[in-house]
Amino acid sequence: MTRAVASPLVDLEGARAGTSRGERGPWRAGRRRRRVPYLALGGLLVVVCVLGFAAATVRLGQRVSVLAVAQPVAAGQRIEAADLTQVSAADDPSLGLIPVSQAASVEGCTAVVPLLPGTLLTGRLIGDSAFPPPGQVVASLAVKPGQYPQGLAAGAHVAVFLSAANAPGSTSGQTSTGAGAPQTRLSAVVLGVDPRGDGQGSTVVTLLLGASDAGPLAGAGGVVLMQTAPGGD
Repeated sequence: MTRAVASPLVDLEGARAGTSRGERGPWRAGRRRRRVPYLALGGLLVVVCVLGFAAATVRLGQRVSVLAVAQPVAAGQRIEAADLTQVSAADDPSLGLIPVSQAASVEGCTAVVPLLPGTLLTGRLIGDSAFPPPGQVVASLAVKPGQYPQGLAAGAHVAVFLSAANAPGSTSGQTSTGAGAPQTRLSAVVLGVDPRGDGQGSTVVTLLLGASDAGPLAGAGGVVLMQTAPGGD
């Protein structure tokens, strides 16, 4: 007699295996649908970043022809055509570089400060044909070692510290050593440094500074020069 064996209506083993392989289960399909917006947003951000980087690269890569100094020009000297050369520089309006098209207007102007070869010209470096420029004066100082930095040269920007003539311990051409001695600070540009000086062991430094600073400088009991960055405090 043959015994009948009932077969299950649902293949439980197959269902469990299929679910574990990700072939079934509506919750997985829901997770995939929720990820789609985030993937699209991420892709959009990548495209925006790539486009922004490309635009910045193109901007930095743009170069223009500007004027530069071809040979040394002393402060107060007229700028001639032979003193100018053409170079390529990054297109950055904030630098105030002078384009080659304005070369004719630069010729005949005066160098406000000593210009070295390779210097890119800006409006702040040149002035009218008269020297010194309006509102500025030229003054020379006899200073001894310790009153100015070694290696000081034309074109350097300096801070000029003045001590009062009646300050304790101060003498002409020397700095005051008295505690709490009043000091005044001026800003100037070095036009020249003559190590031969005045024949008494001093170095003569010629400065370009504001006209209003001439009085305090002339009445100072002591002077100390400290080199600074251009426009620095």
